[in-house]
Amino acid sequence: MDNNDILRRIRYIFDFDNPKMMNLFNQGGAKVTAAEVSGWLRKEDHEEFASINDKMLSHFLNGLVIDKRGKKDDEEPKADKTLTNNLIFKKLKIALAYRDEDILKILDLTKVRISKHELSAFFRNPLQSQYRLCKDQVLRNFLYGLQLKYRPEPDPRKLK
Repeated sequence: MDNNDILRRIRYIFDFDNPKMMNLFNQGGAKVTAAEVSGWLRKEDHEEFASINDKMLSHFLNGLVIDKRGKKDDEEPKADKTLTNNLIFKKLKIALAYRDEDILKILDLTKVRISKHELSAFFRNPLQSQYRLCKDQVLRNFLYGLQLKYRPEPDPRKLK
């Protein structure tokens, strides 16, 4: 998945405004401007679009973990130079304090069914033989499931 798309989806899911986004980057160890955040959130065809690299997205995800779970023993979070879907998935799991059952329920909202063993393979050490790469489809469905949980569409019958 594209880093900018992941950033936009997380922003929408949790309804973060620009100051909150800047605060999350700051908590993750990166000082960013409102213009940078705005550029990262733009669509690719917009003239002010800017691509966010793995390290900056890692700062954001680390900030999300700190925001949701608290800082760990005055330890400065280290940003990863390279992000994989597995690492992004793991950081979201940690930030939301989800267990495997919680993730399976989120995926179930999107009608995606994977076993607990398949799920645990995404969070293993890459050097282990049971490790599996998390494909874009799994991460995309997890983010969509979070959207369904945290930002459910209003019932059209209640709007009338």
